[in-house]
Amino acid sequence: MARHYKDLIAWQKSMDLVSALHDATESFPKRETYSLTDQMRRAAVSVPSNIAEGQAHYSDREFRYFLRRSRGSIAELETQVLIARQRNYLSESQAAELLKRTAEVSRVLSGLINALGQQIPLSAS
Repeated sequence: MARHYKDLIAWQKSMDLVSALHDATESFPKRETYSLTDQMRRAAVSVPSNIAEGQAHYSDREFRYFLRRSRGSIAELETQVLIARQRNYLSESQAAELLKRTAEVSRVLSGLINALGQQIPLSAS
């Protein structure tokens, strides 16, 4: 397992997603600044933040808890991307790219959660 959250592929990919999401929401209508734009950005930022916080706890159980929270934020973000597309704030290609990235981060998170669940503790602590 990685010694630092920055070494985790899930964290790296979620950071890339944050950047892509921020770029995509730059052109949203000003009236959405404090609603959908803000909600989408918060959900995206929540993903790598929860990964970092969970890894810092040094407990697999707590880490899995925070990874699940990250996965919840990904589902929230996916829904918001679909809403933004429905409202024509995102083009079809922008939405498709963001959805591809959210799906990839979700898969990596699921793999990490499963890997942590399968680790056999060396001692009963």
